[in-house]
Amino acid sequence: MSGIILAIESSCDETSASVVKNGTVLSNIVSTQEVHQKYGGVVPELASRAHQKNILPVVSEALKGAGIKKTDLDAVAFTKGPGLLGALLVGTSFAKGMAMALDIPLIGVNHMQAHILAHFIESPKPKFPFLCLTVSGGHTQLVVVKSPLEMEVIGETIDDAVGEAFDKTAKIMGLDYPGGPLIDKFAKDGDPLKFKFPNVNIPDYNFSFSGIKTAFLNFLRKETQKDADFIEKNKADLCASIQFTLIRILMKKLTKAANELNIKEIGIAGGVSANSGLRSTLKEEGEKLGWNVFVPEFEHCTDNAAMIAMAAHYQYEGKDFEKLSTSPNPRLKFTGSR
Repeated sequence: MSGIILAIESSCDETSASVVKNGTVLSNIVSTQEVHQKYGGVVPELASRAHQKNILPVVSEALKGAGIKKTDLDAVAFTKGPGLLGALLVGTSFAKGMAMALDIPLIGVNHMQAHILAHFIESPKPKFPFLCLTVSGGHTQLVVVKSPLEMEVIGETIDDAVGEAFDKTAKIMGLDYPGGPLIDKFAKDGDPLKFKFPNVNIPDYNFSFSGIKTAFLNFLRKETQKDADFIEKNKADLCASIQFTLIRILMKKLTKAANELNIKEIGIAGGVSANSGLRSTLKEEGEKLGWNVFVPEFEHCTDNAAMIAMAAHYQYEGKDFEKLSTSPNPRLKFTGSR
């Protein structure tokens, strides 16, 4: 059972809509909210208002780009969670209204599962089972992907996500929001071995990043007391060193899991997978260790509706539908299996 599905993503500060037909993405429209930049982070209320303003034109453009009329749709999908409650409500309400008006099924998608299934938007596609490192501003997980609807989380952060670590260390240095991409940019001209930061050792396949942020903050406080211009003079080396440390932590756990589980199909997903340092490191390590490495296209790493559409495609085939009484869940857990 396959069909034409409209998917809506509104979990944070990207309003996006996509159309998928029989597993092929026909369109993917993303409207980015720039209003948050001057506040140094996403302001939930402003995000909700921007979604309300953007959702209708974004959906209209997605349908137009796919050459699809709304009456052609077989289902409507939306991000159920996790995310910001107000932002999720906009997408959920719109999807529910459209499904009710057209009398078609409603599909609720887990945002993190969708990030993983972004690997199936384009070729080449990983074979099952594969090991996926999901890295974003809110999550850091190691997931064994057994099928599109069967996944096992084998490790996750016990405190902060790696994306938050990137953004918070950038903020400490006085960089603009979002700071992660700026660290990646400046790191290209820096020495990754110039400054040493601790590599926290957490049991099993779990991660921890709160200690790295504290160590980085204390280091800069000490150095700026000696030289007020320390950060500006060493910006590239600081960015390269903190990025090197964070990537090393991720790769250590990924390598451990791949070796112990004997999995050679390796992927990364989530917003931080757009980081050029992580992408190049993964490919280099993959060549050394004989991995088949899969990295989604840049536009499918950050939040977008194409990944929601792809997840919805598989859920549609499995007749995994929501009732119209459903509500978004900002703390929706990703346990793997549906």
